Amino acid sequence: MIWEDMAQDSFVNLDCEIQYWHRQRRGDKYVLFFHGAGLDHQMFEPQIETFDDSYDLVFWDARGHGLSRLSNGKRFSFEDMVNDCLKLYEVLGIEKAAIVGQSMGGNLAQEIAYHHSEVVEKLILIGCTKNTGRLTAVEKFSLKLSGPIFAIYPWNLLLTQSANACGNKEHVRQYAKDCFEQLGKSAFVDIVMAVTKCLHEDTNFRFKQPVLLLCGTDDKSGNIKQAMTQWAEIDDNCTLHLVEGAAHNANQDKSEIVNNYITQFLLEQIR
Repeated sequence: MIWEDMAQDSFVNLDCEIQYWHRQRRGDKYVLFFHGAGLDHQMFEPQIETFDDSYDLVFWDARGHGLSRLSNGKRFSFEDMVNDCLKLYEVLGIEKAAIVGQSMGGNLAQEIAYHHSEVVEKLILIGCTKNTGRLTAVEKFSLKLSGPIFAIYPWNLLLTQSANACGNKEHVRQYAKDCFEQLGKSAFVDIVMAVTKCLHEDTNFRFKQPVLLLCGTDDKSGNIKQAMTQWAEIDDNCTLHLVEGAAHNANQDKSEIVNNYITQFLLEQIR
């Protein structure tokens, strides 16, 4: 009943109807939730109870995900998704918001903070790599090989391995698998490869907002755990917490721990 109690609405942007869910309250303390690649708004269900009634909560299905289906022949684009985010601000009349982003959603949140820092109050980034980080030669080479490898990789194996990487708990793995299956291999690979377009090296960049970094101790996705650890060491605005026993979707795997960190960092500070 959680989602039924929220207002579901949509807006059209760049040939895609974006579906979003809004728990409307006072209208001056917004928290936006952006999910990971291949998933949907439901991945943040465990976080809803963390927020009292003074907060406006907004969740979406990013373009090409869940109910936000792309027009025939339209492919997922990271840049289009950034534009969708700015449109969401406009549609809801949001001047400033805290953003919670997991994986791809964290990359999106970073991009908004990088180009439009004035609209971001605080950031909570869960299991995502650093958009502006420097990649090693090996990492760059691996990215170039990813497309051809995905093309020949058996879908059932890719589906299972990707879902298993998301969670240590069976219900988290099953949720991810169901989402990925709904997309199909072509769309899933398209999205994963398009998200790499968020990477643009800028080693001098530092956030202007307080940032909470959360990463599962068992997160084995790419260079995420290493990148987030190094990130916290060089940016004084960032605070890192490793979530014991959690995999890539730490907010689902260990929701109580993650919710406590959110409470300490965000709920007690945005007033």
